[in-house]
Amino acid sequence: MSILEKMKLTGKTAFVTGGARGIGKSVAIAFAQAGANVVIADFDIAEAEKTAAEIAKEEGVKSIAVQTDVTDQASVNHLMDVIKQQFGKLDIAFCNAGICINVPAEEMSYEQWLKVINVNLNGVFLTAQAAGKLMIEQGTGGSIINTASMSAHIVNVPQPQCAYNASKAGVIQLTKSLAIEWAKHNIRVNSLSPGYIGTELTLNSKDLQPLIKEWNAMAPLHRLGKPEELQSICVYLAGDTSSFTTGADFIVDGAFTCF
Repeated sequence: MSILEKMKLTGKTAFVTGGARGIGKSVAIAFAQAGANVVIADFDIAEAEKTAAEIAKEEGVKSIAVQTDVTDQASVNHLMDVIKQQFGKLDIAFCNAGICINVPAEEMSYEQWLKVINVNLNGVFLTAQAAGKLMIEQGTGGSIINTASMSAHIVNVPQPQCAYNASKAGVIQLTKSLAIEWAKHNIRVNSLSPGYIGTELTLNSKDLQPLIKEWNAMAPLHRLGKPEELQSICVYLAGDTSSFTTGADFIVDGAFTCF
């Protein structure tokens, strides 16, 4: 069997949280192109359904949308129930949903802090935990990919984002912990740490447009990354060719964290 054949995800089922747009959508499309059925889990059900319909056009794959609040355990459990009912199993979990609030630490309200931590860290735990439980129940192993950030490794400037940075650092340590605990079940857990990525929301944000110029000036490649530049690493981590890869964090940032 060739390496290209080994990279295929044919017959596997994946869910992607925050899959309606941005990085999540791009990776969900890549999973489908590699042959996987994909569940788009997002709070914005209207946009999620549009993405699922687009993905379902891929020959031989099925895609559905499930409204999901990653901070609510009942909602996450409902997602798992739908996956079992519609597909009978789960092989790949991309725990990707996240938010950022740029407020100076001395001005940040506790509610703002909690909102970021709840989505970015607690949400990753709840979805990864639910995926792990289902994979253990199945006895077939699986791959869990958690979205961290280069912000887990550096302190971004000039924008203040202490809650985001802390949450993403937590994701990496959570990933390592789950990788150790679930290795005996053949469940691999890795994290992805993107740099600045030019998603549609980022590029169209009036608040971020001035910052983009500063980020690009500091970046070794002098540009933002593209969502599709994260596809190949996620397909690798999702598939069988990464069978000896677990507990690792993959930084894809155009060398931004190298200095």
